[in-house]
Amino acid sequence: MEPNEDTKQHINNGKGGWLSSFLVLGTSMGLGIASGAWVCNLIVFLISVFNVKSIVAAQISNIISGFVSLFPFVSAVLADSAFGAFSVTFVSSIVSLLGVLMFTLIVTIKSLRPPPCPLNSTCVPPTTFQNSFLYITLILASLGVGGSRFLLGTMGANQLDNPKHQARFFNCVSWALSFFIALAANLIAVALFLPGSRIYRKCPPQGSPVTSIARVFVATFRNKNVVEDDCYLHDNNEHSKLSSYEKPSKSLGCLNRAALIKQGENETRDTIKKSWSQCTVEEVEDLKKLIKIMPLWSSSIFLSVAVGIIMSFTVLMALVMDRSVTSHYKVPPATFVVVTFVLTAITSSLLDRYILPMHKKLTGRHLSFLTCIGVGHGCNILAVITFALIERRRLKLIEVNHLTDQQNVVAPLSALWLIIPLVITGIGEGFSFSPEVALYYQEFPKSLRSTSTSMISLHIAAGFYISSAFINLVGRTTSWLPNDINHGRVDKACWLLAIVITVNFAYFLVCAKLYKYNNPDSTSDDSKTVPI
Repeated sequence: MEPNEDTKQHINNGKGGWLSSFLVLGTSMGLGIASGAWVCNLIVFLISVFNVKSIVAAQISNIISGFVSLFPFVSAVLADSAFGAFSVTFVSSIVSLLGVLMFTLIVTIKSLRPPPCPLNSTCVPPTTFQNSFLYITLILASLGVGGSRFLLGTMGANQLDNPKHQARFFNCVSWALSFFIALAANLIAVALFLPGSRIYRKCPPQGSPVTSIARVFVATFRNKNVVEDDCYLHDNNEHSKLSSYEKPSKSLGCLNRAALIKQGENETRDTIKKSWSQCTVEEVEDLKKLIKIMPLWSSSIFLSVAVGIIMSFTVLMALVMDRSVTSHYKVPPATFVVVTFVLTAITSSLLDRYILPMHKKLTGRHLSFLTCIGVGHGCNILAVITFALIERRRLKLIEVNHLTDQQNVVAPLSALWLIIPLVITGIGEGFSFSPEVALYYQEFPKSLRSTSTSMISLHIAAGFYISSAFINLVGRTTSWLPNDINHGRVDKACWLLAIVITVNFAYFLVCAKLYKYNNPDSTSDDSKTVPI
């Protein structure tokens, strides 16, 4: 159904367009640089500045990364239900600025961090005050980055009307110096974001999605004895005129009872909105869309588990490998992780500009979102296997050169070998990330647009938490992950992870085969059944 004149006026009203999208993009880049400065360096920062043991530092890093990925979902719910994307993004960027400022204070004021570890002596642990200051810093920085991370993507896409333009938008030296750069980037991000406040297209909140979902379940239970007579309640607000249904679909038909009009009832819509005994057809269908896509969503969790573990182990392995590029320069351990981000950006651009159009030209068919995500799963498996082979070679060289008796010795193997699995991981992320965000944006109910793009952050958060639990479980039940990984078997942990994510890939294939797009014309020229 076409939108009415009032709706068109609300959507267009002279605002939006590429100018506001570029302001949002600039803000996203600034916040990304600011967050990257501390997220990528967190493991090395904890080990070298706060005297934290290596495996513990990896676990803390994964937990913080989980928070960074969890907060976007919370902020998206707040944006959709109460405050709007602009307000939540603005507050989050200020909180991020405060967090990065506190990081800067830690590395410039000696009393906020423990003294450096003396050679061949026990390290002095941080004091309670220093730990407290660090934890507050991490929480604020995580809140700030997470609160705006995916809302900016939603805001940018909301500025554009053309679905193709929306999809393209989605693709679009010392510690002190590092954090000062991050601080400057965050300031620039805030400065870029605010001038566009008058021209941003601000979508009003549609009410709490969590409450709406709960109401459908409760109403279904309450109406279990109501006789079905094909008389259902419809919404009549401006939003629903864009996507109303004559009657509910047959799939998950048990939920249709929530929208049945009971005999003798004549409630107004304002009363229905607060009712827990009756919902509209639109609310029921929105819930069905969520239920249909949740198996696919859950299959992506282990994509993030693999990435989280690879990132953590990369930094730990780089610390005990030869990082020399020349006789005078060594690559910082955290720099290796950047390879994944760079390859992700390059692959996303190539996917949008060349790979998808070339596939369409050669085959006459669009490459579906789920096919791209499947490529990401395959790359993850290959990256973990490659990582295991490199680690096995590193341990073999330590054994051959009789270095096993030394603590944290550097193996005679170039750390540049780590680039191979990181490149594969980056390619996989490039194939899966943007299509996954676009899939959720397209398939979720229109009333949950901010929530839809943040759903990927929810499974990333779950993935990082599971990766931390995986490291903890393997460390407790085996001898593979000691504090000095030269005396462990990280390669065996990687082989175990490869088995787990291979099983998960099979689960994804089943989910993808059974899934049917809500809007097949926007994704593929084929039938509603998704091609794999």
